[in-house]
Order: sequence, then structure tokens, then C-alpha cells
Amino acid sequence: MELIVANEILRAFGFVTEEIKIQQIGSGHINRTYLLSMANQVSKYILQNINLSVFKEPHVIANNIKVVADALKESNPAYFFPSPIPTIDGELMFHHKGEYWRLLPFVPNTVALTTLSDPKQAYEAAKQFGKLSRLLKDLDPSNLEPTIPGFHDLAWRYEQFTFAVSDAAALFTSAARNEIELALHHRYLVDYYRSFEHSDGFPDRVMHHDTKITNVLLDENDFHGICVIDLDTLMPGKFISDLGDMMRTYLCAFSEDEPDLSKINIRLPYFKATVAGYLSEMANVLTKTEKELILFSGKYIIYMQALRFLTDYLNGSSYYPIIYPTQNLDRARNQFRLLNEMIIHEKILQGIVDEALNAQ
Repeated sequence: MELIVANEILRAFGFVTEEIKIQQIGSGHINRTYLLSMANQVSKYILQNINLSVFKEPHVIANNIKVVADALKESNPAYFFPSPIPTIDGELMFHHKGEYWRLLPFVPNTVALTTLSDPKQAYEAAKQFGKLSRLLKDLDPSNLEPTIPGFHDLAWRYEQFTFAVSDAAALFTSAARNEIELALHHRYLVDYYRSFEHSDGFPDRVMHHDTKITNVLLDENDFHGICVIDLDTLMPGKFISDLGDMMRTYLCAFSEDEPDLSKINIRLPYFKATVAGYLSEMANVLTKTEKELILFSGKYIIYMQALRFLTDYLNGSSYYPIIYPTQNLDRARNQFRLLNEMIIHEKILQGIVDEALNAQ
């Protein structure tokens, strides 16, 4: 589908507008993303429009990425970090009619998968996210600002959930009765997290925070990892944000949009590959406390996402896009099922984690 982007935006990045083909790409629900192809069909770029309803301070995104890019250039200049290309005036973003735009390099001969079909893909993706964290281990996370405050704060997400229950219409609370009970039952995960949240062995780090498979580029032929992309949520956080989100999105063959709960199962080879790939980079970086929380990271993020879907349903589905009225409730059910699968198979999963740690 060919779309039109204002000529002023294209010219801000130095393009001759008559020589560009523009196509919308990507499956994300947040930013609008376009592929710019030059007339020679060789030079290509990625143009993105920042979603201001999600990222209310886009300059924070730009500054965070610059801090990380500068640090990597100094400490690991050979590492490929796809940071934005400045405008012809040297700006990190272009502001046009209340919107913010950025230009990114196009990485040829790569693919951003939407689904995983081989444990090797999970290994390579986890390795790439782990590598970024390892290379940034000495960067003070206080040099970055949160791009979405409270993004992975489970206690805050739980508080949002309780407010939603108290304010929701009876129609919504009745339909979600079982899921509300599940959310309350698993409250112990919030309390457990709080018990070590501020311990010395659980440091803040610079984390990606959105490690689904679409946010890493793999070689289109052999699927070895190339680089991490979609850096909007690059900010201070805990290691469980990245590893937990990988577990949430890599372990099941079906996404959170699958309403048939009988299909929501953990693929053990993918769990093993994810943990092994991540630890191949991070085993010597993680503290003793963090290593003890590897399996918990999956439960933490899955539970939080279940709360978020359930909260949005109770609030009338104002955040996550839906195509039918109860989709966010189905998504919550999906995530509670995945959480239950992790709990049921906890002994087996912990054994895999222990084996991976011993192999390092």
C-alpha cells in the first residue's frame, strides 16, 4: 500500500521527494512505520511517526538513544546499533504539525519475524538482547530517563487493576469474574517482587523492555542475530523486564490473541533456547540474586501483562486496539493460562535454568 508523507518531512531529512516510493510496513500497534525506497531501488530507509498518546515526551526517547549510541561508540565501536539519522539541521527528530518523525537505517538481507518456527531463532534473538545488555553493563542507568513511567512496575499495574475493578460497569466485572479472582489470587507475585525490589543484588540496568521477536533483526538466510531494533523503551529497568518478556512471547506457539486456551502451552525447546541464548551473553554479568530470579522473570511479566489486558477490558478497552468487544478479556485469559503453565511446569523449567547456568 503506497501512502503519502508530507514533503516537508522528507525534505527535512534531505530527500528529493519526487524520487521516493513510500510504503507502510510493520505489524506494531504503536508507531506508524514507513519504508522509503529511492528511485535506484538500492538505497532504503525507515521513517517512523512517534505515537504521542503512548510516548508523551518523544525528546526523552531521542536523548536516551543518543546516550546509548554515544556510549557504545566509545566502548564497542564495532557493535551495530541502528540509531536514528539526524535531519539536515542536525536534529534527532523532525517536528511537523504537532507530530514527531525520525529516520532510521534500513538493514538489508535481514528479517524481523512475527512468529518463531525454530528454537535457534529464539536462541539468536535472546542472545542479541543479552548482548546489548552486556555491552551496556557499565553505563549508569540514571543517565537515561523513563520513556513510559511505570511501564514494568508490577505494583503500579496491580493498583491500576484494583481501581478498574472498583470503577467498572457491572457488565464488565460480571463477564470477567473468573479473571478478577485469578488476578487477586496471584497477588503474591507483587508481594514477592517487593521483598527484593531494592536489594543490592537486584540493580537497575539499561534495558530494552520490549523484547518480542519482531524487535530483533535476524539474517534472512540462516537466522543468526544481527541487531536489536525498536528502541523507544530503552530506559532504566530490571533484567527481568527483558528476559521475562522473551519468555512471555517466545515460549508459546500462539500469541496473546489466541482465544483457544487449549493451544496455550510452553514449548520446552524454546524455553531452553531462550535461556541459553540470553545467558551466553549475560551469565557473567547477572548477580547471584538475578540468577535466582530467572524463572520468576517469566511469571512476573506474564502476570503483569494479564493484569494490563484485564484492566483495559474493565476500563472499556481504551488502550489496546480490539476487533471485537471481549478481545482484551480473551487476551487476559490467554496470559493467565500461560502463567498457569509456567507454575505447573516450574520444576522442569527450573531444572533447565540450572543446567544452563552450570554450562556457562
